[in-house]
Amino acid sequence: MIVRNFNDKEVLDTTYIAHRGAVARMVLTSQFMKAIEFLAYAILPAGNTLEEHIDPVEEIYLIFKGGGAMKVGNETKEVKEGDAIWIPVGEPHSLVNTGNEEAFILVVAAYP
Repeated sequence: MIVRNFNDKEVLDTTYIAHRGAVARMVLTSQFMKAIEFLAYAILPAGNTLEEHIDPVEEIYLIFKGGGAMKVGNETKEVKEGDAIWIPVGEPHSLVNTGNEEAFILVVAAYP
């Protein structure tokens, strides 16, 4: 069994800026898992944008706090706390935090 806490040194040491808009950290990676590439979280400040990008894996964004305008492909929808967004492999996607507080997003990426 592997247990990771958001505040563990192993998690904090992975801190990076995701798509020029959010502070992100890897909680678990394919180093441990076979079907899932990673479990991460991102903190997107009010007014910031996760720039549009394409990933070679399918993803789920789970909005734990805050929200914004999520674009997947040609479709844009307002998302809020409690929403889960499925992003198919190869679809361009972005997220703009349109609120007044930071957004906290859990990200799961799985191999197709």
